[in-house]
Amino acid sequence: MKKFINILLLVLPSILVHGQDIHLSQFSETPILRNPALIGVFNGDYRVQAVYRNQWNSITIPYQTGTLSGELKFPVGKNNDYVTGGLQLTYDRAGTSALQATQVLPAINYHKSLSEDKTRYLSLGFTGGIVQRQFDPQHLTFNNQYTNGRFDPSMSTGEEGRWQVAGYTYWDAGVGMSYNSTFSENANYYIGAALYHFNRPKVSFYDDKTVTLQPKITVNAGLSMPIGERTKLIAHYNQVHQGTYNEFMGGALLGYGLLNGGYESDRGFYGGLFLRWNDAVVPMARLDMGAYEIGMSYDVNISKLVPASRAMGGFEVSIVFKDFLQTRRSSANSTSCPRF
Repeated sequence: MKKFINILLLVLPSILVHGQDIHLSQFSETPILRNPALIGVFNGDYRVQAVYRNQWNSITIPYQTGTLSGELKFPVGKNNDYVTGGLQLTYDRAGTSALQATQVLPAINYHKSLSEDKTRYLSLGFTGGIVQRQFDPQHLTFNNQYTNGRFDPSMSTGEEGRWQVAGYTYWDAGVGMSYNSTFSENANYYIGAALYHFNRPKVSFYDDKTVTLQPKITVNAGLSMPIGERTKLIAHYNQVHQGTYNEFMGGALLGYGLLNGGYESDRGFYGGLFLRWNDAVVPMARLDMGAYEIGMSYDVNISKLVPASRAMGGFEVSIVFKDFLQTRRSSANSTSCPRF
């Protein structure tokens, strides 16, 4: 038991820093959380994405995260540029105290065409919305409640009056830029960077107005390219810096196109591997079924928490629906859409 406690104390600061912002292994399915300038960078006019994550079952009460997002893009001007509007909803619940956060984040992204053939775009995106956080202290214990080594729930916690019992709410904001283009006839890539929490929202359950959420910087990249008549490689990379916390995650999926269309078929199977540096190896699979996509992944923990987690990290599943609008203003007629 002592060894287990020491392990938790060793990795707890890392877990708490993770808790500043939610993180998902299938990060490409939550573009507003990754970089608001990445919304609309997909093959279609609209997209709806849902992701569910269940983590740390082997250690404590599972950390559960659910997200739902939507995007809609349409051409503007002479149909070379286009605008994407989006909305991100997230719900995160963690640990014995039921610490939870709910986010409602609208976003907008303007894609500026840099070429007549509509293959190069520079995008500027913004997101800003409301976040609500709360927890349940009923399941927590404190030193003041122990007498001679025995726990007495009737004893005062010593924390009364210090918490904002109803939790707290704050406004949050982020901005990002991205560039997407082609490097051969059928290969696409994107790069981008974003800054979140630049308004430094105040975040504390105590009556302390000096505690602020530290700004977060993200760096993003990805590519999609054919490597055979029916095979395609899709790679994504994401880098996060927030305070003393740094996260580096990347990997690739190899896809096989089914039916007609070869590697451009909208029906196919993908499998691959991602790595979150010093934290987890993540096998990942995706099934494309026309307008629908279903993805699954599992974090195999490789951090210092392994003695307690037994390498069991978190299961994640995603469902995506994307398609074109049946109108003459569809982006299929006005832009060269990336094929991610």
